Amino acid sequence: MRFSAKFTMLMAVLAVSACTNANRFDNDAVDLNAATGSAGGIVPGSANDPSSPAYFQQTVGDRVLFAIDQSTLSPEARATLDGQVQWLLRNTDYNAVIEGHADEQGTRAYNLALGARRANAVMEYLVAQGVSANRLRFVSYGKERPIEICSQEACYAKNRRAVTIISSGLTS
Repeated sequence: MRFSAKFTMLMAVLAVSACTNANRFDNDAVDLNAATGSAGGIVPGSANDPSSPAYFQQTVGDRVLFAIDQSTLSPEARATLDGQVQWLLRNTDYNAVIEGHADEQGTRAYNLALGARRANAVMEYLVAQGVSANRLRFVSYGKERPIEICSQEACYAKNRRAVTIISSGLTS
């Protein structure tokens, strides 16, 4: 009992003495929440860096939606794709894979074909606007990769999409 009392007292003294010198780290404090980088507060690779894939995904928009059984681009889709074109033309080090998706209605084969038509429509639009075709490719997942799972139109609508995935150094 006597040992534990001494030990507790020693630990208390050490804890208090460790807190007495406010300048014990030579005032080299680093704010880990502060933005760093050479671009005036823009953190390279972050969502606020206009040349990053995160910026492309969150600010430009990486997906367009389609109507039921359609692969034609809506005016909203074209507006999103116009932003993608501008980003891709400014950031030539990046390539893209366009994923085509469908909702769960219909057969697997039908939805794979529909997803391919959707992804191809996006790719053709990007190429027509000046993006080099050798920087793009597409793949269809049909109904195999839903982002919403339910048997309601609200879910189906989110799954009828094409998503542009940005990557660096993509090989064919």
